[in-house]
Amino acid sequence: MRPVRLLAVAGMAAAAFLSMVLPAAAAPAAVNYVALGDSYSSGLGTGSYISSSGSCKRSNYSYPALWAAAHSVSSFTFVACSGARTGDVLSGQVGSLAASTTLVSISIGGNDAGFTDVITTCTFGSDQDCVNRTNTAKSYAQNTLPGLLDNVYAQIRGRAPSAKVVVLGYPRMYKVPGSCNVGLSDTKRAAINSASDVLSTVISGRAGAKSFTYKDVRTAFTGHEICSGDWWLNSLSFPVDESYHPNRDGQRLGYLPALTAAAG
Repeated sequence: MRPVRLLAVAGMAAAAFLSMVLPAAAAPAAVNYVALGDSYSSGLGTGSYISSSGSCKRSNYSYPALWAAAHSVSSFTFVACSGARTGDVLSGQVGSLAASTTLVSISIGGNDAGFTDVITTCTFGSDQDCVNRTNTAKSYAQNTLPGLLDNVYAQIRGRAPSAKVVVLGYPRMYKVPGSCNVGLSDTKRAAINSASDVLSTVISGRAGAKSFTYKDVRTAFTGHEICSGDWWLNSLSFPVDESYHPNRDGQRLGYLPALTAAAG
């Protein structure tokens, strides 16, 4: 037998041996991603919305859509909706979860605590009105919101028992003191920020109790609040409902890295 043929036969034999002793490369696991939550997850504030999403104002510039576009997902179900409260997640969103769901993201709780009314009161009322309203919101967050979050998180785990669940928090709204020469006083800005801090504490605690992954975005947004040198949040805007929500940079540079780090 010629040497060249001997080498070819030997190579074929070696390949056959290796195929028997080495495990086959595993196929990438299917990623079935469901994005739940409120306007901070739907992408309100980015200025461009998926027409079929109607008043939910889901955006392709939102962090869930950006994450799904950057990864090889088998399925992406986007049901986060502007204005959603915990009850809306239970009645209109968790039905999208299934045993096959592998990744869930959610931001929820701000609307339950009255975020919109806090901003309205602080915009048009006195400093003391603002402080009083934020104190009411903080009391609600500490005393009522935990039970509401527990119900939502229990439903998520029950419907998607094997999923990685990532709970994302809310940023502080304002840099205090900041570069804004007009608008809310520093007293009002600090009061609004303190409500964000309480929300973060409550939400992280309830997420941790369920062994979900909580991502605090306050650090990421530090230096990018309203009245900073580089805003990742809208101030009072038109349309009005986009006010006090992450803009495209906030979604892409603030929220997206948080989800990416948690989802792996």
